[in-house]
Amino acid sequence: MSLLEFAAVVAAGFGAGTINVVVGSGTLVTFPTLLALGYPPVVANVSNTVGLVPGSVAGAWGYRRELVGQRGRALRFAAAGVLGGVAGALLLLGLPPGAFETIVPGLIVLGCALVAIQPWLARRLRERPRPHEHGGPVVWSLVLLTAVYGGYFGAAQGVLMLAVLGLALDDSLQRLNAVKNVQTGLVNLVSGVVFVIVGDVAWAAAGAVALGAVLGGLVGAHVGRRLPPAVLRGVVVTVGLVAVVVMVRG
Repeated sequence: MSLLEFAAVVAAGFGAGTINVVVGSGTLVTFPTLLALGYPPVVANVSNTVGLVPGSVAGAWGYRRELVGQRGRALRFAAAGVLGGVAGALLLLGLPPGAFETIVPGLIVLGCALVAIQPWLARRLRERPRPHEHGGPVVWSLVLLTAVYGGYFGAAQGVLMLAVLGLALDDSLQRLNAVKNVQTGLVNLVSGVVFVIVGDVAWAAAGAVALGAVLGGLVGAHVGRRLPPAVLRGVVVTVGLVAVVVMVRG
């Protein structure tokens, strides 16, 4: 990797780290960059996931104030994140390319729609009794499925995760975004460990992504928590729809 290529990947990692903390879909910045530099798709995806782990940690740390009082909630969903991340990583390494990606655009569109109507649905759901403080087994299962997707490819997993949490939990979008950052960070971490053990990691590329993603994660946390809920929701939907266009055309 030349110095210019390294700088390009660092810049892509910075953009991805920033986007991931605010909403998700940062993979749609780094993954195409690695492909453009000649890395095979699976190697690019594996290296990208490993590289984004430090940025995910930085982003979650940046949102630590919004995590106050949510320890039980985060721990409950952590098991789903770990299991789903491992399962998704193994699916990527074991299934034919494209076997899972055929449903990805539809999932992202659904996630965008859920985020867009979340305030209205939250008001409707607030009128009904909630037997489970953290959404119950159905929500846990949806978090698990989102984590499987995140371990497999990961683009817009933040959009889907935030949609699930926003519909199930009666809380502010900023606090739910903090939980989302922890969950996506866990998914990236455990799937990254799987890739390091049994996958083919391009370490120069992963290192460049990591360097940019850490800086981007810190910047994203600073910017994201200052966005009003309506603006944050608009960013979520916009990034998600752009992700659909990129994936369908790509």
